[in-house]
Amino acid sequence: MLSCWKTAEVHVALRKRGGGRAGNQRRAIKTAIEQMPFRQPINIDRPTEPLDKDGIQAIHNGAMDILENIGIQFMNPEALAILRKFGCAVDGENVRMGRDMVMEMVAKAPSEFTITPRNPAHQITLGGNHMAFVNVSSPPNMWDLERGKRPGDMNGFRDFMKLTQYFNCIHVAGGYPVEPVDVHASVRHLDCLFEKLTLTDKVVHAYSLGKERVEDVMEMVRIAGGLSHDEFDETPRMYTNINSVSPLKHDYPMLDGTMRLARRGQPIVVTPFTLAGAMAPVTMAGAVTLSLAEGLAAIVLIQIIRAGCPCLIGTFTSNVDMKSGAPAFGTPEYIRATQMTGQMARFYGLPMRSSGVCAANVPDGQAMWETSNSLWAAVQSGTNLVYHAAGWLEGGLIASPEKFVMDCEVLQHIQRYFDPSITATTPDDIAIDAIREVGHAPGANFFAIDHTQDRYETAFYAPFASDWRNYEAWELDGGVWTAERAHKIYKDIINEFTPPPMDSAIKEELSAFVARRKSEGGAPTDF
Repeated sequence: MLSCWKTAEVHVALRKRGGGRAGNQRRAIKTAIEQMPFRQPINIDRPTEPLDKDGIQAIHNGAMDILENIGIQFMNPEALAILRKFGCAVDGENVRMGRDMVMEMVAKAPSEFTITPRNPAHQITLGGNHMAFVNVSSPPNMWDLERGKRPGDMNGFRDFMKLTQYFNCIHVAGGYPVEPVDVHASVRHLDCLFEKLTLTDKVVHAYSLGKERVEDVMEMVRIAGGLSHDEFDETPRMYTNINSVSPLKHDYPMLDGTMRLARRGQPIVVTPFTLAGAMAPVTMAGAVTLSLAEGLAAIVLIQIIRAGCPCLIGTFTSNVDMKSGAPAFGTPEYIRATQMTGQMARFYGLPMRSSGVCAANVPDGQAMWETSNSLWAAVQSGTNLVYHAAGWLEGGLIASPEKFVMDCEVLQHIQRYFDPSITATTPDDIAIDAIREVGHAPGANFFAIDHTQDRYETAFYAPFASDWRNYEAWELDGGVWTAERAHKIYKDIINEFTPPPMDSAIKEELSAFVARRKSEGGAPTDF
């Protein structure tokens, strides 16, 4: 029955009006894919809230107990001096802070803010019901169908930057989508940011790995935007993400970078990396509690330095495989921990970051169900910034262009899911006249009536990677599996890619800055 429906009635009905998506493709300008326009999804759903009021209070009290009585280690003398002067109890590198002070300082961070990159059309809002998706960041290796697994290099980095710019469902060019180990670590940030700022015009990120890297990236973002120093400082233009060293530590270089960006009002995402059963208690409530304490401690420091500096509280709370000790992602526990952290982020009035992650080694079924679990957990939790939303494999050790393409299909699903037209209830949407027109006639259907034909181009989501044909049609066309289709899409995108425009004088200034900093030695490779 289903096969007949696909091969007969649909094709007959659509031929009457020019062939549906096939007709669209004949009329369209040839591109690698047809995709949805750039826009931020607005999460119109109520968040999933597994904690009751007592549960929220229990986790909050636990986090405050850690901050007041156990303390967080700040491995940075400057940070310790600031916290001591503000009245925190400092014993060596261990810092304890009272809950009233914590809540007062956290309340100074805005619940919503914008970041404006060099192309204002790609400005993003973080907070409220806004969502933004970030490319994969930081894997040391890459994998594709042609060459398999190999160390990251600059050519691979460029390809991922092109994918990041090309896909409208990716809003942020975060981190290094793959670490280009063929470029020396002392100057890698200079080459990477030059490529990022010229191949994309979206919001970019700086690694908080020492003074030189942070200062260089801020200056390069300023130059690329054609901004004065005052214009850069007066509004968010970029951001950093820092991770605590769980349990209960913030290290020197990340604190250093955090303080430098805070002084200039640039956003900081504080994301403890807590794996339950290894770096955090085996219970998810305990892991979430520890994560919140570590994150809030850093946000207090940021607000002491510059009250009102934009911050996000991040969650990277998952569990380990208790048989091997390997990290696991997209698990039921991961989903619940993300939802719980979302409740707590709203309790503290902070925007939130989570991730689209998996433990799979190749872009297969496991990769997609684990990533889909984590992406929909982001939706359910009210996440505002979704890291690693496209391209992540092997628990963050591999970036894959095929996986990037496949993930972007899921991201477009999410974007379409939030489209209010789907749930519209106007008289045209209720469609009584269309139902009356079709009526009870034998063999009647809705394909050929005007109500359908007037809407067929936009009525439903149209995939670019999924294949919705039946088995026989798919097999006759070569029986191409999803990862193979994604590989072809990736290659087509790279072949047709055109960088976004940049004023020649700005590009020359950016090149001169990179050359000068390289001649000065770049950045140290130890901390």
